[in-house]
Amino acid sequence: KDGGIFSFGNAGFFGSVPGVCATPHFGCPVSDIVGMAATADGGGYWLVGSNGNVYVFGDAKFFGSMLGKPLNKPIVGMASTPHGHGYWLVASDGGVFAFGSAKFYGSMGGHPLAQPVAGMAAAPAGQGYWLVAADGGIFSFGDAPFFGSMAGKTGGIPVVGIAATPTGT
Repeated sequence: KDGGIFSFGNAGFFGSVPGVCATPHFGCPVSDIVGMAATADGGGYWLVGSNGNVYVFGDAKFFGSMLGKPLNKPIVGMASTPHGHGYWLVASDGGVFAFGSAKFYGSMGGHPLAQPVAGMAAAPAGQGYWLVAADGGIFSFGDAPFFGSMAGKTGGIPVVGIAATPTGT
């Protein structure tokens, strides 16, 4: 939540938000960190705050953020393109924001949702993405196929994230 990073196994540590924010700079103090995505080669990562600020570490490149821009709802997650030249941010109302080479394929922003969006995952080819709502509802965009959802089947336990298989099938 505070942007602290803990690495295990062969995962690299490239920095954390508390270290970056030890000296004041643009975007600090940080809002709650709500998402993380690794670079394609595993040599870095991005973190995103609920205010839309993006923090970069290692070989991750900064492509933009929503910091200081009006958001209808807070950011709740992010996903990176497979080649690492862009990323998407998603807000709890389903709004999607694309940066770098990430293309916008649609969103649920402005559409009524039974439950707020809780996370997103990129399609393996980077030509689409899935959003997941807290009730298990799945929304697919671009070339991300729809395989079904858990909407209404979670027993009231909120869904908090989604991950894609390497092949997207």
